[in-house]
Amino acid sequence: MIPILFVPVVDGKDIAAVEALARRIWREHYIPLIGEAQVEYMLTRFQSEDAIAAQIAAGYSYYLMEEEGGRAIGYLSFVLEGDRLFLSKFYVDREHRGRGFGRRALQFVETCARKKGVSKITLTVNKNNAGSIRVYAKLGFVVSGPVVRDIGSGFVMDDQGMEKVLV
Repeated sequence: MIPILFVPVVDGKDIAAVEALARRIWREHYIPLIGEAQVEYMLTRFQSEDAIAAQIAAGYSYYLMEEEGGRAIGYLSFVLEGDRLFLSKFYVDREHRGRGFGRRALQFVETCARKKGVSKITLTVNKNNAGSIRVYAKLGFVVSGPVVRDIGSGFVMDDQGMEKVLV
């Protein structure tokens, strides 16, 4: 099994690494689902260095997922919301998908949730992102219902809510 590290994002260098990963992953994965204009809008609004720094200041935890040697292969972010942990971001670079990194990342998130005293993880995923929905289902998530949110500039996030109760 290839070792993976979860490195807290704490400074500008780390934030820049997350933004670079986001730009590469989102453009490759989401343009076919939601189009280039919405991807660029969302990258600027939610995944720019300034946006990530503001989220961290507001209580979000960001982690880079790194292989041995420090090569970043993905990132994740979550925030405590009452009695649940909301998994806001969970992305693995395309060349590293299907190799168990996502499963191990979710185990890490579950450990963090338990340490925070919560027993439920929630997330949202684009309703047309069938591959990711299947992966989340394999990892124990169940559909909790539609989540539609206006994000401004004429764009809407049309998602599926999912949740996992930790045992």
